[in-house]
Amino acid sequence: MLAWTIRLEGGPKRVNHAAVAIYNRIFSFGGYCTGEDYERTRPMDVHILNTENLRWTLLPLPTSAVDIKNTPFQRYGHTAVEFENNAYIWGGRNDSVGACNTLFRFNSETFLWDKPAVSGPIPEARDGHSACIINRNMYIYAGYEEFTDRFSNDMNYLNLQTFSWVSVIVAGKPARWRDFHTATAVGDIMYIFGGRGDVSGERFTNNEFYCNNIRAFDTSSNTWLQPSHTSLGAPDGRRSHSAFEYKGLIYVFGGYNGKKECHYNDFYQFDPTTMNWTRLNVPGNCPTPRRRQCACVVGTKVFFFGGTSPRAISDRPASPQHSDSNLIDRSDLYVLDFEPSLKTLAFMVIIEHRLDRTCLPHDLRWELAMMTTDNNISRLQSTNG
Repeated sequence: MLAWTIRLEGGPKRVNHAAVAIYNRIFSFGGYCTGEDYERTRPMDVHILNTENLRWTLLPLPTSAVDIKNTPFQRYGHTAVEFENNAYIWGGRNDSVGACNTLFRFNSETFLWDKPAVSGPIPEARDGHSACIINRNMYIYAGYEEFTDRFSNDMNYLNLQTFSWVSVIVAGKPARWRDFHTATAVGDIMYIFGGRGDVSGERFTNNEFYCNNIRAFDTSSNTWLQPSHTSLGAPDGRRSHSAFEYKGLIYVFGGYNGKKECHYNDFYQFDPTTMNWTRLNVPGNCPTPRRRQCACVVGTKVFFFGGTSPRAISDRPASPQHSDSNLIDRSDLYVLDFEPSLKTLAFMVIIEHRLDRTCLPHDLRWELAMMTTDNNISRLQSTNG
């Protein structure tokens, strides 16, 4: 029984951040929050979620000259992947430095950064690309390239043992140029869904295009597979959504379609074997419609946090000068459990009906407290934002 089991406020208020799960901890890297100063270059912040007690902590920023030099600058639109208990950050941009194509490695035990020396053709600096691990390679696909000022549809990978970049010569018809899509690995196949493109192709003409066909890239043969009829029952085309794999199936949540001016909180399942989509109605307290959130799988649970949502109509400014005035950055955390235990289901009943807990053993009361006690790590919202 799939269910939304937990909702907490007070986490890091972040948008377009990137995150990885390593054992029972989730590491969230960078992103932005409305009202903060992104003209000033500063080291990237790292928030850590303990998935057992649901508490967030913020790592201290580096202070030594060496550590500061090895730490990526604060950014958004970057990617993070996990390999051998390290996190690798690539790409992204900020408002002063622009886009980046330097590789950074974060040690999940020492909490220190370094910059591995790489060889081979380094991809153009970009943001809004995707990254996923297949075997020992970090595949980078598409995104928006800063130097060429275009949407990309090229495929690159970095061998995370030799640290050699490879520009992949692909067979088959490539997927369209795009940014802020998702790439999800199932075996040797990488599945691309969504993203923002342009009707003209690789150049941005402000005529956005949102495709809802899923594309598959076989990394064993470097071949784009011919698309099947997968649009039947598929989600609307969208960008800045979440996608993840669980037991061989792909799941898609949320996102935004600029042509329809619509934020989503729908939840879909895609079966790569049958190429069928299914929309799922999941019980529990689901997230509000949003984009630019993160989602990480830990065991049977998926942790969703952050992102941007439309404000309630009653909360919107009377005469907003910018469309972003109608958006609110989120600091919440939602937990989706694919296999909730009987104890978890009982806890949900206790919480929903506000039943008396005083008769419960101390350890059960502690677990209930963790499920219902908000964090307090959020940044204060600037009055100028």
